[in-house]
Amino acid sequence: MDSEKRINLHATPELMAGVYANFANVGHSDYEFSITFVRVEHENQENEELNGVVVTRVNMAPRFMKELIDAMVDNYSKWQTTESIKNLPETDERS
Repeated sequence: MDSEKRINLHATPELMAGVYANFANVGHSDYEFSITFVRVEHENQENEELNGVVVTRVNMAPRFMKELIDAMVDNYSKWQTTESIKNLPETDERS
């Protein structure tokens, strides 16, 4: 019988705080996908070159990448629905 397993996660408060990224680079090989998350500094936009700091890189198997994409699409869809509801025009109940 195939049952869902629960995962008990432990992380330090610093790790749970996360990191900020505003750019990502995705690459792949025959065996894995890699996502490099970067924080790009936009303070000096007059230069032709932007400075960025890699905040983390995640390497994963293709099967996990597919599961991640599915989870992101599902969560983005839920977020869009919530945002659409927030932006509905208010109804005038005095009519």
